[in-house]
Amino acid sequence: MSKIIEKEFFSKNVVKLVLEAPEIARSRKPGHFVIIKIGEKGERIPLTIAAANEKEGTITLVVQKVGVTTAKLFELEVGDEISDVVGPLGQATHIEKVGTVLCAGGGVGVAPMLPIVEGLKKAGNRVITILAARTKDLIILEEQMKEHSDEVIIMTDDGSYGRQGLVTAGMEEVINREKVNMAVTIGPAIMMKFAALTTKKYNIETVASLNTIMVDGTGMCGACRVNVGGKTKFVCVDGPEFDAHQVDFDEMLSRLGAYKDQEVAAYQKYLETVEV
Repeated sequence: MSKIIEKEFFSKNVVKLVLEAPEIARSRKPGHFVIIKIGEKGERIPLTIAAANEKEGTITLVVQKVGVTTAKLFELEVGDEISDVVGPLGQATHIEKVGTVLCAGGGVGVAPMLPIVEGLKKAGNRVITILAARTKDLIILEEQMKEHSDEVIIMTDDGSYGRQGLVTAGMEEVINREKVNMAVTIGPAIMMKFAALTTKKYNIETVASLNTIMVDGTGMCGACRVNVGGKTKFVCVDGPEFDAHQVDFDEMLSRLGAYKDQEVAAYQKYLETVEV
């Protein structure tokens, strides 16, 4: 059981939860994630650890409301407990000094990007961070990113904040003005696909943190499998980070949509239950 000790809404559909999880906080590194479950018969979902405080024994999760389980998380309040929080899982981010690193985060993907940006900066890199979202209200963790980045560029689809345009426009602007040694991208799969296509044109090594369907988190079920360089990999144990230029994003996008109808039906049924 992990108690919620802090809750903060970033927007009506994005919330930050700080949980008591001392053992996870002690061993967590950038890139690690947890799998949570609410109740004995709850669904297991992966959430990347956005931050950890070893001294206080806490971890921070940023959650977007997209279905039944995330909606249930939104209902929990400070003092409530989450029945199962398992982690840290996955492979930690490999961080070293490489020069200038371009970090492109989209939506709630900015949350798992934060500890990576922090680690890259501490390693002595020049870090340029791009925060992208559909609109101003969906831009999160801007001040925290500024604290650990040499430059932060804001891109919104509708132009309501920062510059109007997609994340790739901001990436190309940076690439065309200075040498970029490496890129990291985290966000919606379609965003990461086009971020990878952008950096591939310039032969810039790029890492993507994948957000596939996941069940057990230990490599047993195979639900999170992806094609990387023609080989099958499991995001939960081999990832979540891979060479973005080797990931078959089209196959990944297809697999992500495999249960859309069931997810929509389950969420609608849940809403009807809540309303009653």
